[in-house]
Amino acid sequence: MFKKILKSYDYSLIIVIALLCIFGLVMVYSSSMVMAVQYYGLESDYFYDKQKGSLLIGTVAFIIAALFPYKAYQSNKVLVPMVVLSIGGLLLVSIIGNAVNNAQSWISIGFRTFQPSEFVKLSVIIYLSAVYAKKQSYINEFNRGVVPPLVYLIFACGLIAAEPDYGTAGIIFAIGGTIILSSGMNLKNIMKLAGIAAAFIVPIALIFREKIFSDVRLGRIDSFLDPFNSEHGYQLSNAFIALGNGGLQGLGLGQSIQKMGYLPEAHTDFIMAVIAEELGFIGVGFVILALGFIVLKGIFVALKCKNAFGSLLAIGVSSMIGIQAFVNLGGISGVIPLTGVPLPFVSFGGSSLLMLLISTGILVNVSMFVNYEKKYKHKEEVPAVDPVTQSYTDRFTYNRK
Repeated sequence: MFKKILKSYDYSLIIVIALLCIFGLVMVYSSSMVMAVQYYGLESDYFYDKQKGSLLIGTVAFIIAALFPYKAYQSNKVLVPMVVLSIGGLLLVSIIGNAVNNAQSWISIGFRTFQPSEFVKLSVIIYLSAVYAKKQSYINEFNRGVVPPLVYLIFACGLIAAEPDYGTAGIIFAIGGTIILSSGMNLKNIMKLAGIAAAFIVPIALIFREKIFSDVRLGRIDSFLDPFNSEHGYQLSNAFIALGNGGLQGLGLGQSIQKMGYLPEAHTDFIMAVIAEELGFIGVGFVILALGFIVLKGIFVALKCKNAFGSLLAIGVSSMIGIQAFVNLGGISGVIPLTGVPLPFVSFGGSSLLMLLISTGILVNVSMFVNYEKKYKHKEEVPAVDPVTQSYTDRFTYNRK
């Protein structure tokens, strides 16, 4: 039994995640060593050591998540404490949180800090996946099957937006929307939700227009439209210079010019610009292909999974990585306005890395169960298919057609 389980793990997915994390660790050191010394008066490997510590903790968490049966997350004994802790963390950060880059999003515990909103991403994925999986038999009953789970999503996004961190709130809302679209509900209910969302968002935007459309955020739009002639375009202009300097092969590892004080946040939001300058198209291509592989693998697992909860979990994790990667890469390349979102697995950030490793550990576990059922389940006595799961599978297959 144990050998069959080990053989069922998708080691290609595990290897790609490991390679991306190791690559990110190297690039965090390369992109941060000058800034650590010049701006903070620290040792050159300060940020590298912190990221390495987070990676070690995250690796342990990844292994536990990959071994722990994902179906256990559907229990109320897991869901209720998870929701309470996530909301409690967001409320706590509003009281004792530390402000970084004009957003009160961090809590300090001893010599470590963590960002509660990062873990809300995973909490939302697990919660919405579990609840909509349980409601499959009446998923198209709007008041009973569709609306109740959205209270948590909207409340959590509201608390994060109040920090204010509109980028993270928007990403979590988009992740929730992806799970909803994949839950099996009909188009009529989806259109109702879109209408209700618009009815809420428009008046809220008007009421809080001074905060939402502050000079800083309008400056990001201005820099997006014309970075080289905008007073707010310093970051994006230097990112473009770094992207252009790299060419095909780059200037060489550690040889970036823009990280020498020209490019702010070179080790976090703009780390891809340093990768492009030092490793060129080859380095950029590796990151994009690795992230794309993880996202596509998650979608493939979701399509193959016969369990509604597992399928929605895989969709949620892959959409989170894909959306966050698009927002980061789109921002530094000028495709969309900058929002200050880290690049998954690569940017400096302990909370983000830990959350991503736990999330992908869960994805690996879902993938293992899918492979196990495909390879061995037909040889064993299989119980009757759960009617809720089967109803989900039928609807999901019908919608795909």
